[in-house]
Amino acid sequence: MSWLAALIKFIFKAILLFAGVVMVVAFITRLPAYFSPHADRLLIDTGSAWSFPPLNTEARALYPLLEARAAEINTPLSNDSSLVGLTIAEGETAVDVADKLQVLGLISEAELFTQLLRYNGLDTRLRAGEYQLRRNMTMRQIGAALYRGRSAQLVVMVPPGWRMEQVADHLAANEIMNGELFLQAARAGTVVNHPLLADRPPGQSYEGYLFPGTYPLPDRATPADLIARMLEKMARQLPANVLTLAQQRGLTFYQVVTLASIVERETAILAEKPLVASVYLNRLKIGSSQPLLQADPTVQYALGYQFASGQWWKTPVNLEEYAQVNSPYNTYLYPGLPPGPIASPGPDSIMAVLRPAQTDYLFFVCQRPQCEGGQHVFAMSYEEHLQNVAVYLGQ
Repeated sequence: MSWLAALIKFIFKAILLFAGVVMVVAFITRLPAYFSPHADRLLIDTGSAWSFPPLNTEARALYPLLEARAAEINTPLSNDSSLVGLTIAEGETAVDVADKLQVLGLISEAELFTQLLRYNGLDTRLRAGEYQLRRNMTMRQIGAALYRGRSAQLVVMVPPGWRMEQVADHLAANEIMNGELFLQAARAGTVVNHPLLADRPPGQSYEGYLFPGTYPLPDRATPADLIARMLEKMARQLPANVLTLAQQRGLTFYQVVTLASIVERETAILAEKPLVASVYLNRLKIGSSQPLLQADPTVQYALGYQFASGQWWKTPVNLEEYAQVNSPYNTYLYPGLPPGPIASPGPDSIMAVLRPAQTDYLFFVCQRPQCEGGQHVFAMSYEEHLQNVAVYLGQ
């Protein structure tokens, strides 16, 4: 009888094994998303470290429909990176949002976008708020932005005159990316190459090339993503022959950016920029009676961050203190241009260096103490300059 019991036991195990195989095969055949090499083309990034195709009945029914249109889902309607505003009010449905997106020209079809949200289980999880979306975002990217509610954080606004540390602080404070990693990349100056960098001396940072402007960024953007966009914007906003214009002035483009960064920090008044540039260019001429630039912003760059005031500019400060700053950026001590740019100049400051006013000015001084209002008065001689100092600053 023992052999009969063993046979029955064997048959029972075989039946269980067969049933298990049948169930697994049935499970697999009903979940093509798991085994498709293109399954990730339909997944919206929710920020989860582990993302798998959904398992529910609705998702399985939607999968073949969405897979057939995966190219449409993953292709933006435009190459334009400009921003479009979108408001999602409390209580609005995914259908309402999809209709708005189609009207704005951000998606090709509202129903397809809604199906994509339902497939990912996000149709009831969009966050109300104000968004700035790029025209060149895909449906999946838009879905991720509206779910995570982070579009506002993915727009970087860099004003003229910031140094690279300030850009890094801004990125970190707004949780756009790791500010320390950005600063490391900016200082190394090696993560992005561009024609505008052709005459940059070896080993120099990207200081001066972090062009001011507004930059929409993809989710999880890297320092290289932002720096590349900054260089591209610089190239677009300057004349196509900018390198030739620099050579015509007897300067490399790197020297132009260096001087433009000083002009940027000296004045915010558009009409004054060509005049300020003319002063420094006159001082750089061979045989100039004033070979020292004596530019306050370069010494301030060397002084660095002022912990007492929480600023990148020391105030008050006097010329006696400048004499104690032993740095090649101290243009009161070292003739010629400093080793490199001290900030990010805007296009007006760069063009002021390339097309300066034709003057014999060698000096300028603020018209009011603490430079209130920002206006300056210019002089050709040191004697005239001293008179201006006495008249306008009461010294």
